[in-house]
Amino acid sequence: MRAVIQRVSNVSVSVSNQSVSSIGQGLLILVGIEDSDTLEDVQWLSAKIVNMRIFDDQNGVMNLSVKDIDGEIITVSQFTLHASTKKGNRPSYIKAAKPIISVPLYEKFVEQLTSDLGKTIGTGVFGADMQVSLCNDGPVTIIVDTKNKE
Repeated sequence: MRAVIQRVSNVSVSVSNQSVSSIGQGLLILVGIEDSDTLEDVQWLSAKIVNMRIFDDQNGVMNLSVKDIDGEIITVSQFTLHASTKKGNRPSYIKAAKPIISVPLYEKFVEQLTSDLGKTIGTGVFGADMQVSLCNDGPVTIIVDTKNKE
């Protein structure tokens, strides 16, 4: 699993000009799933994200997690995170998992984040053409890949 984590002041997700989710201060997580991902990847990534210290403490040092600040999370599935650009000019998405694999893992990821954060998180609509509006705070953007956890 690959995640792009952005510290945000606010995020909203819309599909067909209809708002489906929005949050204030917290994290936007774009997540891509590949065929080899497992429930272990889901659990590890969720714990890593919820406990990642990327919010400022009283001294202006990134020392607090989204959980510490009682922040919110929106996660959006994004198969393009597994784009291969080695050949030509058209990215290949061969590594991105098909929906039969990615949908259940994405749903488990949402459940795990909800459990680890201790509150409901926002989501996009899996497979939909979404419009994501955000105010990146910092900016702080971090990429985490479960294939690089060791």
